[in-house]
Amino acid sequence: MKKSKAISLQIIIFSVILIFGFSLTMMNIFGITQDVRPKINNVELLRFKNDVELTYEQSQKLLNWKPSDNEAMFADRVNHVVSKSLAHIEWDKFDARKYNQLIPIWENYFLYFMGAYSGIPEYERYHFTDYKRSLYRGVGICGDASMIMSEVLNKNNINNKIITFPGHVIVSAQINGKEQMYDPDFGVSLPYSKYEINTKPSLIIQHYKEKGYSDKEINNLVKRYGGKYQEWRGVQHFMTNKYYFEKFAYLMKWPAPLMLIGIAVLFLKRRLIKVG
Repeated sequence: MKKSKAISLQIIIFSVILIFGFSLTMMNIFGITQDVRPKINNVELLRFKNDVELTYEQSQKLLNWKPSDNEAMFADRVNHVVSKSLAHIEWDKFDARKYNQLIPIWENYFLYFMGAYSGIPEYERYHFTDYKRSLYRGVGICGDASMIMSEVLNKNNINNKIITFPGHVIVSAQINGKEQMYDPDFGVSLPYSKYEINTKPSLIIQHYKEKGYSDKEINNLVKRYGGKYQEWRGVQHFMTNKYYFEKFAYLMKWPAPLMLIGIAVLFLKRRLIKVG
């Protein structure tokens, strides 16, 4: 009697596993038909005017090295393109589902479950570490923009680091043997070292003014650049745990449910043969 109950319980458990694996597979298939790039119809929600001027396809094309490029030209273009490829919404203002900050379950169920149930804020409003996924979603803040630029520069063998100031993130790159700072969130290039803008942040004022930013925005940045900064050796160093988990999440997105289905079918088939 006890053995019969144990077998029945096992059958129930593996039936649930089968249904779960099948449901995740169907969710993946449904996700192919969906677009993780949110539609933002109200431009008043955006932080900057003329914020998103480029589509994902346009951005990808412009982020490729051209035969006529040199390091300075390429870095300046990447800086500008990234700034015009992300919608700068107020990151914590809206429901996380509205602009897919919480990764939808049909996009990646691993990231969705982490965001919905782990209680870890970084997953509740997720920043992609893969620059193409970040560009494709098309929403972000300074950290997203800097990670995209850093990855694109790495891809083209331009030495760079991600630099975090209190409340702001930018990129430092070695251009023709000299350090140059880039703010791909604002699309501003700064011909100074991080030490120079940290010790004399007023140096940045004219460069942001030339791009049309308000005195309020600029004064806020001046304060941030005067704070203690930290260097990161690219995205892998900047977002280590999430960097590897994201790779795992997309690597196993399809195999995991198929393995669950396979294990459950194999077990149930053996049980049915024994019962038969």
